[in-house]
Amino acid sequence: MTPSSAILSFDWLELSARCAASLGELLAATSRRDDRVIETGTIGAGGDHTLVIDQQAEEIVFSELQKLFDAGARFTALSEERGTVDFGSDEAFVVIDPIDGSLNAKRGLPAYSISIAVADGPTMADVGFGFVHDFGSDEQWHAIRGAGSWLNGRPLAPVAPERRSADGRLEVVLVEGASPFNLAASTPALIAGAHRVRAFGSMAISCCQVAAGRADAMVSLWSCRPVDIAASQLVVREVGGEVAFPAAESPLALPLAGSDGVSAVVAAPTAAALADALSFPAL
Repeated sequence: MTPSSAILSFDWLELSARCAASLGELLAATSRRDDRVIETGTIGAGGDHTLVIDQQAEEIVFSELQKLFDAGARFTALSEERGTVDFGSDEAFVVIDPIDGSLNAKRGLPAYSISIAVADGPTMADVGFGFVHDFGSDEQWHAIRGAGSWLNGRPLAPVAPERRSADGRLEVVLVEGASPFNLAASTPALIAGAHRVRAFGSMAISCCQVAAGRADAMVSLWSCRPVDIAASQLVVREVGGEVAFPAAESPLALPLAGSDGVSAVVAAPTAAALADALSFPAL
């Protein structure tokens, strides 16, 4: 076993579940909107204003990572707020978004999650473990490369083919990065290819819906970062779905670290649905 692949031998599901449970307790203790809108006064690595709950959520995860490092694991952590943190290796990566959908969490909208991915190489293709806990629905998703995906501990069946309207459009398309400007730019393509559009406000949650056959495609209408999508894209791929990062040299070659690790993302149950959905982001 090479040093980089050894990272996948640790019990990441147990660690991730502990992080989700602790974060759930934090969110329950700060359930009022006024508690959640407090900012730290700093800008996170992702470019957004860091909320106190973002910082506290990240501290929960990094406390667990420190214990893992003390037990012998070596990796680089890539996080929404702290950016790149060296834990002794530049060959293995832990990719963390402590609260994906933080604007929803801030305002009390019930669609936000914790996302943790582990990779034994530098790109999306190298992700070997993915975990997403949806705090709104209390659904917990995880995937292991080559072994499948699970929802609340039950194996997910191979993803069903997409559904289409009578005129051939994808029946349900989930969109993220749905600012008015992005929606306006993408509207002609969405009219042509989507029967109905929905927006959760959490990239990780939206992507997981494709794995469960609840949506016929998920697209980001603007560039996303690896922390947003690294875990959930594996959940889709492990049930036989398709994922592509258009800005990368090949569909899954998007770097997990560095300035090149930015792209739109499209996920769908089949290659045909993916090809249709790739026209939606107006980048």
